[in-house]
Amino acid sequence: QPRLVESGGGLVQPGGSLRLSCKASGVGLRSYAIGWFRQAPGKEREGVSCISSDDDTTFYEDSVKGRFTISRDDDRRTQNTVYLQMNSLKRDDTAIYYCHTAVGATDYWGQGTQVTVSS
Repeated sequence: QPRLVESGGGLVQPGGSLRLSCKASGVGLRSYAIGWFRQAPGKEREGVSCISSDDDTTFYEDSVKGRFTISRDDDRRTQNTVYLQMNSLKRDDTAIYYCHTAVGATDYWGQGTQVTVSS
């Protein structure tokens, strides 16, 4: 079964950048759509971006369009990783970021990585 592990979070100043990674094991990422979600304190988890399994079609939530870029490196021999490049970060981007995939009717989530945007 798939296992997803996020990394790359941290503390960054407003306007700064981070690159999050979602590394998969137990599954080749090319076979599945991968999504990034985030959950801020006191708020519900929301979708941020996703990339399709077939033609790498991407989707971005309105507040991150033009600032975030999702991409994949799905060579199982080397990376098998989906990235979320986050530029021009804002305080409102502060949250725990999770990656997600679904196999049939079963959802798989990583453990999350904390992103804090603060001066």
